[in-house]
Amino acid sequence: MKAVIQNEFGDADVLMYTEVEIPKIREKEVLIKAEYTSVNYGDIKKRIGNKGKGKFPFTLGLDVAGTIEEVTDDSLFSVGDRVIAFPKGGSYAEYVVANEQLVFRIPDSLSFKQAATAPTVSILAYLLIHEIGQVGTTDTIVIHSAAGGVGSMLVQLAKLAGVKKIIGTVGNLNKEGYVKNLGADVVCTYETFVEEVLKLTSNLGANVIFDSVAGEVTSKSLECLALYGTLVQFGNSSGKPGSFKTSDVHSSCRNIKGFSLGTTRKHDPERLADVAEKVLEFFASEKITLPIAQVFDLKDAAQAHKLIESRNYEGKILIKM
Repeated sequence: MKAVIQNEFGDADVLMYTEVEIPKIREKEVLIKAEYTSVNYGDIKKRIGNKGKGKFPFTLGLDVAGTIEEVTDDSLFSVGDRVIAFPKGGSYAEYVVANEQLVFRIPDSLSFKQAATAPTVSILAYLLIHEIGQVGTTDTIVIHSAAGGVGSMLVQLAKLAGVKKIIGTVGNLNKEGYVKNLGADVVCTYETFVEEVLKLTSNLGANVIFDSVAGEVTSKSLECLALYGTLVQFGNSSGKPGSFKTSDVHSSCRNIKGFSLGTTRKHDPERLADVAEKVLEFFASEKITLPIAQVFDLKDAAQAHKLIESRNYEGKILIKM
């Protein structure tokens, strides 16, 4: 089968399109013939070596949409089932293997292409809104990187949940129209969001702030977080650690929560099935959607990475097998 591998850390040109063996399944695993995979910022971090040591060669990719090709005895799935999954060993490949706990059936009315936008960003966003941030309808919330994949989902899911005021931040106001079309009430830049939030809330601050950027954005977020508010930290696309002091939280009764979908897939996969069913139904009923910025062929994975790194896109980038 064809796959994209890398033998060293580096820029997008380390990605190699090549022939590899079809992986074998073990107990409670399925083999999936991939149709699409999505490109996530986590792929970039792993490619350049920012997610720990790598055992080369390895294949990038967090999720996949496709058809089950092979199962073991007493499997929960059948050959021919249409699914999304979080495979082991990467997803930039024509065939992938996944543990059954991380495989979820796709509604018949949902295309592979649209389903492929969903796994990482929509499941993560749902958990962030409803379980980690516990957002209420009367809240004012801030969503950083609102034009990205997770940000696009957070805005839509917050709107669907009836949140009072949704403020999105972007690196460039060229993306303002896109984010407002998703459901944001106000869009501002990282340079101005503190002043905008305080102005819009009569200096009370936002009740929940979703931060996947870290660095300076984390400390600036604390400047406009309300009493009893929650800062949800779930990434560091800036590549810089965010910082805060204990005095930032105890006297103001505020709290900071961290969350990682990767950690949850590894240590608590059982909590994902119900969420996957909910978000896939939202997609099938068109209550939410994720615009597709561009689809690349598998052999052009390096070009997909370069587009991600340019940040000059809106929505989700896919790779077609």
